[in-house]
Amino acid sequence: MTAWYERDDFWETMAPKIFGKLHWSAAPAEVEDIVRLLDIPPGADVLDLCCGPGRHSLELARRGFRVTGVDRTPAYLAQARERAGAEGLSVEFVEGDMREFRRPDAFDAILNIYSSFGYFEGADDDSRVLDNAYACLRGGGKLLMDMMGKEVVARIFRERDWHEEGGVLFLEERSVDPGWGAMRNRWIMVKDGERFEFEFHLHLFSGVELDSLLRGAGFGSVNLFGDLKGRPYDQAAGRLVALARK
Repeated sequence: MTAWYERDDFWETMAPKIFGKLHWSAAPAEVEDIVRLLDIPPGADVLDLCCGPGRHSLELARRGFRVTGVDRTPAYLAQARERAGAEGLSVEFVEGDMREFRRPDAFDAILNIYSSFGYFEGADDDSRVLDNAYACLRGGGKLLMDMMGKEVVARIFRERDWHEEGGVLFLEERSVDPGWGAMRNRWIMVKDGERFEFEFHLHLFSGVELDSLLRGAGFGSVNLFGDLKGRPYDQAAGRLVALARK
């Protein structure tokens, strides 16, 4: 059976939920926070790992960064290239698996944000992603990761949610594996009288666990934050953000 993260029909069908209008409109402010946290100057080489349709890649390019976006979904990359072409932006978009993409000493900074980590069945695959990221960075380069931390999920967990947007109905059902190792998700979308359903999982990491993984990949320092603005990763945190330096 094809793994959920390798199913183009999942990514293409659920694009209106994953990358809706609100997500696109939030990108400039998010990139402002990202650049501030990374503390990198315009002209730096940035890798957007799991770039999707290019929300952040395009915004970084608008600000003068040299950007490479990597994603495994052809439809997303086609959309990103079309947007870049329409604006005259120079962005390299690469179709590839984050477990395989490796370009040694090529980047000053790497982004892996919007819960784009922890997809795979085995912990070895997660380690490969971080090993590749470490290899891709130049000396002193930084990796910025953003996800839902285990502590945050435990605080705000809801078994079911639903909302309607633009005449499209989205329903979500969630459960947590024993031991809190992963969260199982069931998404249903009803659009124009047609029903689509997908199931997927994401591994859950605590702040301590993510710190350990990053140091195990070779990163010399790791700082944890509760959002992209750099607030503390504490009981009020909304996300788990890690800034790791090579």
